[in-house]
Amino acid sequence: MFAPGRSMLTDSPHNPLTREIIGAAIEVHRVLGPGLLESAYLRALQFELASRNLRFVRQTVIPMAYKGTNLGTSYRVDLIVEDRIVVEVKAVEKVLPVHKAQVLTYLRLTACPFGLLINFNVAKLIDGVYRLVNPLLSKGNQPEDAGPAEEPKTAEG
Repeated sequence: MFAPGRSMLTDSPHNPLTREIIGAAIEVHRVLGPGLLESAYLRALQFELASRNLRFVRQTVIPMAYKGTNLGTSYRVDLIVEDRIVVEVKAVEKVLPVHKAQVLTYLRLTACPFGLLINFNVAKLIDGVYRLVNPLLSKGNQPEDAGPAEEPKTAEG
């Protein structure tokens, strides 16, 4: 059983996909542990997603425009899985509000409905996973943090 406040939104058709992505991340963390660079976790996560037959694109370029004018600069999203879920990989001491804001911005720019912010620099990976909802798709157009994600169910539990 999970601690109060640790469950994912129950009415989303995207939950099975986000659970599968979180399961892949847990496997990466189980094998590699904390303390490596983001790039190592990103490559291992790509391997795990591919082994689970999940489609993804990496380092997707998002051009930046301001008031309709292309700024000639862009951002790169770590992963977009199945054209629906933005995955941002971190290996930081602590997830800060700016990290969540970064994912929310990527969600707005890509029109993906959900995002996962995954910080691998934690003792138990599930403590570093945050599921975020695209603010343009949430009620009242307000940014919504779905909070920490639940651990995928296993055959044991």
